[in-house]
Amino acid sequence: MYVTIVEVCVKAEHIDDFIQATRLNHLASVKEPGNRRFDVLQSDLEPQQFILYEAYASEQDARDHKKTNHYLEWRETVADWMHSPRKGVTYTGLFPE
Repeated sequence: MYVTIVEVCVKAEHIDDFIQATRLNHLASVKEPGNRRFDVLQSDLEPQQFILYEAYASEQDARDHKKTNHYLEWRETVADWMHSPRKGVTYTGLFPE
């Protein structure tokens, strides 16, 4: 499994907008054939902080995700709402197999 954990810090005035746009991206992403998980987390201590946990069957599936209309629209929509550039780190998922 190919996993990307994306850290996002959103400007306070755009938190609700970000949640709505990310919800739409989530709903479309979980329908992709290679998607295994697409979790969106918001910090209880710092509501501007979000984590996107994206798990795909393969690296190619994750690359294909970044070519989808819903991802491209999300990326463009939320770009100006971020306090700083998002940061993604990739992992190899070991368990579950």
